[in-house]
Amino acid sequence: MAMDEKETGSLIGSDKVEGTAVFGADDRKLGSIERVMIDKKSGRVSYAVLGFGGILGLGNDHYPLPWQSLKYDTRLGGYVTGITEDQLRSPPKYDSERDWNWADVGATRALHDYYGVPFV
Repeated sequence: MAMDEKETGSLIGSDKVEGTAVFGADDRKLGSIERVMIDKKSGRVSYAVLGFGGILGLGNDHYPLPWQSLKYDTRLGGYVTGITEDQLRSPPKYDSERDWNWADVGATRALHDYYGVPFV
């Protein structure tokens, strides 16, 4: 696959991340990345929001995943996380009717605890 001006060996444009498939621990597709959340101060990606469920993107639930919980897999052509579809039944999420409260430190800490990723 040829790289374009939106990516290098280690960098990729956010528009190329959005829509990328996310696979679970069992290599089954869970959904796709709908957006990334970037820390304004550090400039680092902090979260990827996984869209899961629904039909053709309608009625999706949205799962904020700590960016550290994802690894890119060239074989699958997408990101892999250590969770399975069954485990997506109980993590912190939000639906199309409301948005995640990114300022809620308790909810964000619970999110990191759920995925076993340190909260910084």
